[in-house]
Amino acid sequence: MSENISGQFGRLGRAANNVHPLHLLAGIGAVLVGLTLVTPFAFEAYGDNAFIALTIAAGLLAIVATRLSERAPPDRALWLIFGLGIALRIYVLLFGPFLSSDIYRYIWDGGVQAAGINPYRYFPADEALAFLRDGAIFPHINRADTAVTIYPPVAQLFFLIVTRIGESVTVMRLALLGCEAVTVTLIVLLLRRMNRPVTRVVAYLWHPLPLWEIANSGHIDALMVALMMLGLFTALTGHALRGAVLIALSVLVKPFAAAVFAGIWRPWDLKMPLVVIATVSLCYLPYLSVGWGVLGFLTKGYLTEEGVSAGNDLWLLSLWRLVFGEHQGDVAAYVVMAALVLLLRGVSVARNSDRTVASALGDINMLLLLTLLLVSPNYPWYFLVIAPFVALCGTSANWVVSIGGLLLSEQLDWDFYLPRMVTKSILFGGLLLAWALVAWKTRMQRTAETGLSS
Repeated sequence: MSENISGQFGRLGRAANNVHPLHLLAGIGAVLVGLTLVTPFAFEAYGDNAFIALTIAAGLLAIVATRLSERAPPDRALWLIFGLGIALRIYVLLFGPFLSSDIYRYIWDGGVQAAGINPYRYFPADEALAFLRDGAIFPHINRADTAVTIYPPVAQLFFLIVTRIGESVTVMRLALLGCEAVTVTLIVLLLRRMNRPVTRVVAYLWHPLPLWEIANSGHIDALMVALMMLGLFTALTGHALRGAVLIALSVLVKPFAAAVFAGIWRPWDLKMPLVVIATVSLCYLPYLSVGWGVLGFLTKGYLTEEGVSAGNDLWLLSLWRLVFGEHQGDVAAYVVMAALVLLLRGVSVARNSDRTVASALGDINMLLLLTLLLVSPNYPWYFLVIAPFVALCGTSANWVVSIGGLLLSEQLDWDFYLPRMVTKSILFGGLLLAWALVAWKTRMQRTAETGLSS
């Protein structure tokens, strides 16, 4: 019987090899369309578990599509890849945000600024802002009566500009899709510079993470990633200081992009840190009327609310506590050790003599993955920072983290959900396993080469 099964799989494999790669890619795309079409209705009927299952399946299909795309005729394949990527985004735009209401705060902050009020000054529910309340945006703002805005100044400027075009969810999401278009363009340009198949952009365009977290939920991370990628491209093409300014702007959307500086900075180059400090200072200047309040909700509750201050949601620290128990000061010790690890790794990257585009992107990719591991965010949209590198680097670690991040797409008001510690263990345990397998394969290859040379 086992011989019959193996024979059937062998025939299937030979049949697949005889099918044109473009046709196989189109078939994968058709299945991906089917999964995406049913996802909104499955979420409404069965909750976040159905959403997670369908999006992870879509992510696995994106892996297959990426491998097939490298064998398909580039011109024809790119029409399929971009056409389907755009169509999927148009479709998910038809539905309201599923798993996050953050976009309503973006629109609110833009309106507050347009009224000439510092967005870091009042809670949305404060009576001083009562005249701005409406029936479409205000009722959906999370933490309306407990938190001022958390978003840094470059994000605030974006909110102001976009809401001058229109104060609606659709307009904001279209603006963020515009940011995504910049990211996709830069992925293609960088792939060409590395002489890699441009069809690898399918890894981003067909990936469910950016599809749902940008086109549907409309997360500001799209702006952060676009500025980060623009800064990287600028720096890696010979304009390091200009690139540093753009990366500083991306950090002032969300700080996760800070690790990227190590990939473009040279030790003892003082100009770049000075330029970054000047950029940050100028961006905060318009909001300094509230003093330290410009740090917003970050220092007034977010770190506590997300389990960071207590260490409950720092995955590595949680594992340590499971074995050795909780001790006073262990959070501070963890933060110091994590900062040292990132600093030492960042200095190592900065000192790397190999400054080719491929090498720099590989180093930056590793730093971003390490940052995600040490910080262990609670929400899937934080993993958008790694999404472009799925196409650019395509390591197993990238796929594990970007697809595994979808496990965090949970709404706690549904009947069944996996505890966050379990989902993070699957996610980051998978990352560590991927790294271990790569290290093992590299070691085995070196051993084999050494044996051949001797």
